[in-house]
Amino acid sequence: MSLIQNERTKLTANALDRASTACLTVGALGPAAASLYGLGGAATAPGGVLIAVGSLFWLAAAGVLHFMARSVLGRLI
Repeated sequence: MSLIQNERTKLTANALDRASTACLTVGALGPAAASLYGLGGAATAPGGVLIAVGSLFWLAAAGVLHFMARSVLGRLI
């Protein structure tokens, strides 16, 4: 692989890892903080289970994206 291809591979892996961080922040940590501080009616909502399931979905999406980034980096020599 050339240096240019290596840098493009690193850039792709970094983009996937940043997307995983965004999924974690917006989908899992955001609702957790909202329910902790009682913002937006999240703590009293009857759909608390729905919030938990949604957070688990986003947490799983973050994990998948992170491991995709690791897989992309695995192509480097």
